[in-house]
Amino acid sequence: MIARMKELSAQYPRCGYRRIRIYLGRDGHRMGVGRAYRLWRAAGLQLARRRPRKRVARPRPRPQVPRGPNQVWSYDFVFDHCANGQQLKCLTVTDEFTKEGLAIEVDGRMRSPRVIDVLSRLVSARGAPAFLRSDNGPEFVSKALLSWIAAQGIGTALIEPGKPWQNGVAESFNGKFRDECLNLEWFRSRAEAKVIIEAWRRHYNEVRPHSSLGYLTPNEFVARPQNAATCHATGQGAAVSGPPRPGPLHHPPRKGQIQQVRGPVSS
Repeated sequence: MIARMKELSAQYPRCGYRRIRIYLGRDGHRMGVGRAYRLWRAAGLQLARRRPRKRVARPRPRPQVPRGPNQVWSYDFVFDHCANGQQLKCLTVTDEFTKEGLAIEVDGRMRSPRVIDVLSRLVSARGAPAFLRSDNGPEFVSKALLSWIAAQGIGTALIEPGKPWQNGVAESFNGKFRDECLNLEWFRSRAEAKVIIEAWRRHYNEVRPHSSLGYLTPNEFVARPQNAATCHATGQGAAVSGPPRPGPLHHPPRKGQIQQVRGPVSS
């Protein structure tokens, strides 16, 4: 298991022992979080800490919180460069409820007509969402884009200036995209970047476990029965892909705390 853990750590250098534990479970090596941590330390592995970010002083609710799939999409831009000096402008579109990366469009320049083309393809394939959330960038507040959104019967949920936490799902997705793809890859050209980035998006949806979804992949979360997908899972109810799935982890209550009894989660 230690040898396999080292292989997975080399394959996914931005994954810690919790996510590596899920990959080990898919290989048949099921274990608890505590044992995975002990093996991680015994293997001499570590994950470089990211620079801590300034947190909001108190929780502030977001408008138009999604209650199911395909209700709220968020979209934003991420920038990078190729080794030959070409600029990369990536349009990311995310489903806020399922955490799916719906699309990552890559080019050097991207105006509102290109954004409309990407959204049109997604609406044709998946249906129109109830709301589109974005910041107040010029591509997202153009008359052409706002007219197209109104014609599709989609509501807009523009965040307030200077409050990126209102677009938290897109910010989280973009952070993972940069940390696990852009910062690790060396793109020789824009054409190569498009292929690698699309491969990463598919890996994100189909292979990478997501902690806020109970360590399921976004595709697995979408495939669950509708009654089980109406609320998000937590890391404490982590599941390992592939039969058989282990039950939820049990954490004994701390001294002075009352243990909360939870019912079984349908699979």
